Amino acid sequence: MLQQIYPPAVHPYQYELNKDLQFAAAHYVPAEEAGKCRRMHGHTYFANVTIAGDELDRTGFLVNFATVKQLVHDRFDHTLLNDDAESFNEEDPNRFPTTEVVARTICEIVQAHLDRTENKPRCVQVFLRETPTSYCIYRPKRPTGA
Repeated sequence: MLQQIYPPAVHPYQYELNKDLQFAAAHYVPAEEAGKCRRMHGHTYFANVTIAGDELDRTGFLVNFATVKQLVHDRFDHTLLNDDAESFNEEDPNRFPTTEVVARTICEIVQAHLDRTENKPRCVQVFLRETPTSYCIYRPKRPTGA
């Protein structure tokens, strides 16, 4: 795994968990302006998912590291992202499988799981490296009242 120092996510929570993972996936960006990225190509993505909260679950975890890996790696590794119609859409630019949208989608997938847990931690940041020189950070806005 690429050793990386990630920009910190500012949040008010007592606990912060970070999970590094990687997955290999292909994609293409269905827009004329995408240039070479219009053609199918692949990346080894490096992701860091930051989860924060004030309450631990009954096992003493904010969330199990293995669960985060399962949610992301098992879903996207060795896939064509464009084929994931639940996450991506070739008609809506806000759902094209760009690095920005993939980072947001990872956050949404993780948060959907966290919302079903008893301790309700928050996914506060997803850092997604697409190439050695290109990455994106997605930080969701805080929910109202948080």
